[in-house]
Amino acid sequence: MRADAQRNAAKLRAAAAGLFQEQGLQVSLKEIARRAGVSHGTLYNLFGSREALLDEVVADLAAARLGAAARRALSCPDAWEGFAGYVSEVCELQAVDPAMGDVLTRRFPDASRLMAVCDNSFTAAESIIERARLDGSLRADFTASDLLFFFASHAPLARAAASAGSDAWRRGVAFMLDGLRTAAATPVPAGPMSVEQINRLLVP
Repeated sequence: MRADAQRNAAKLRAAAAGLFQEQGLQVSLKEIARRAGVSHGTLYNLFGSREALLDEVVADLAAARLGAAARRALSCPDAWEGFAGYVSEVCELQAVDPAMGDVLTRRFPDASRLMAVCDNSFTAAESIIERARLDGSLRADFTASDLLFFFASHAPLARAAASAGSDAWRRGVAFMLDGLRTAAATPVPAGPMSVEQINRLLVP
């Protein structure tokens, strides 16, 4: 890559990182190019697609943040506290960082590195959930696909509440967690969605 192309790519990555964090992963590519001070065509010439830009800018950061949350959960001596802490931490990321809020919605299936982050997060969530189920603190019928469904539903509401200066989303998370304790469990009227069904629901 020529020196001028390297400079333009660096400017585009910086502009994208800032706008993704401010507005989420669906921010206009033209707006990214405008903030970087380059043409829309330059963005496409250097990255080719939104998905390639996401993989370049977001995937590593998402992997680091979500991976750290999962490791903290799995290392917590108390399985329920680990599970509840993981849910709360991911929900806070969704509220304060629109980019992280969009990651787990899986709305960009062609961003292969970002999808690998989602897959790894789902696998980690299965381990966190299974650990809490086995010690009897988490209701036995709760699955990782249920958690994915909750995260996808929670993201836009948490972002809207945080944008309005409210942390009321924390109440919803607290109520949901209380309902997941084994002692609070009552029979549910339907089975969980499969990951494939959730993906079809989320991907436009």
